[in-house]
Amino acid sequence: MWLIVVAAVTTGAARSAAAQEPEAATREAVLEQKQIEKLPTVHPYVPGKTEALFNRAEEVLVGGMLRWHPFFESAYYGGGFTVGAGYAHHLSAYNMLDVRGSYSIKAYKRVEAEFVSPQLFHRRGMLSVMGGWREATQVGFFGTGTSTSLDDRTNYGVQQPFASVLLTVKPTRRYLTLIGGAEWSRVLQRPGQGSFPSVESQYTPETLPGLGAEPTYLRTQATFGFDWRPAPAYARRGGFYGVTFNDFADRDKAFGFRRIDYEAIQHVPILREAWVISLHGLFSTTSRKHDQDIPFFLLPSLGGGSNLRGFSSWRFRDRHSLLLQAEWRIPVNRFLDTAVFYDAGKVTARTEDLNFDGLKSDYGFGVRFHSPFATALRIDIARSNEGTSLVFATGAAF
Repeated sequence: MWLIVVAAVTTGAARSAAAQEPEAATREAVLEQKQIEKLPTVHPYVPGKTEALFNRAEEVLVGGMLRWHPFFESAYYGGGFTVGAGYAHHLSAYNMLDVRGSYSIKAYKRVEAEFVSPQLFHRRGMLSVMGGWREATQVGFFGTGTSTSLDDRTNYGVQQPFASVLLTVKPTRRYLTLIGGAEWSRVLQRPGQGSFPSVESQYTPETLPGLGAEPTYLRTQATFGFDWRPAPAYARRGGFYGVTFNDFADRDKAFGFRRIDYEAIQHVPILREAWVISLHGLFSTTSRKHDQDIPFFLLPSLGGGSNLRGFSSWRFRDRHSLLLQAEWRIPVNRFLDTAVFYDAGKVTARTEDLNFDGLKSDYGFGVRFHSPFATALRIDIARSNEGTSLVFATGAAF
């Protein structure tokens, strides 16, 4: 009797399990079918035309894959709207020869060739060898000091053939930065063109050192600094602190001098780089060699697209200069930043006068189109007590 009961129970359980297995299998099959039906509606992300264009621009800026490329750098500041082109020929996987030229609306001309080897010493060094010719036809000169007037403006021209070599080394790949270089150049000061008087109509060689001069220079330079920015041409964090020594040796020993630049840059990210506070300070001082003079066209200057943006290019000149800048940068997307900025500075004949009294200042707003490592275009609108300026530049202000 007990055997009959056990057999019945076992048989019932087996039938129940057999009945549940098809039901479970059926339910699983239905779920799998529903998942399969959804698959045709799932597609990989395809960027739109605008994003694809920006992606291509980023590839060019970062990877340098474009042989023919635009080149918008003028021969000197203040050249106005500039157009140009270059051709980059890769000599090896990393080494490159770039031949380029530009022409501005004010007839500023620039032609040069540069060889770049960016992967020396196991990616710790970069070598640049460059040669070319530049000409500016109407560079502004307002006199020396900060008390000059816009009505004092004169123009001068300059022609400059040059050849240079520059070696940058980062022994630890971060922080410590060593830069050394030499440049041969001949600076030919010429009469100015444009709507303002030429400089020789208002000055003489006795009242303005360097007027009409044609010095031939061997300039040597050395920079010692600490740099932990991701890239100098565009950064949202990190900083640079360094000093650069320049020696201008005149072949005729008439216009030789020395110049020292002390520079500090700091980028402070806020809220995971949603905002960036960028600060810049630059102090430049010159000294004469024995009884030689410093030509007026090589004096430290302020004014223009990278320093006092609300003033004319080359607006202030003198033996020594002080520049202070601050920007509040707001990234919009990975290609575009906006910025609110403030600039202040002065030039003096004596180093002891380089203080915070009587600073010239401006403020403004700008946008920057960039890749992760370079600034392709910067547009700034700056306001000072001398008017409003519109700046177009192909690099970061600092």
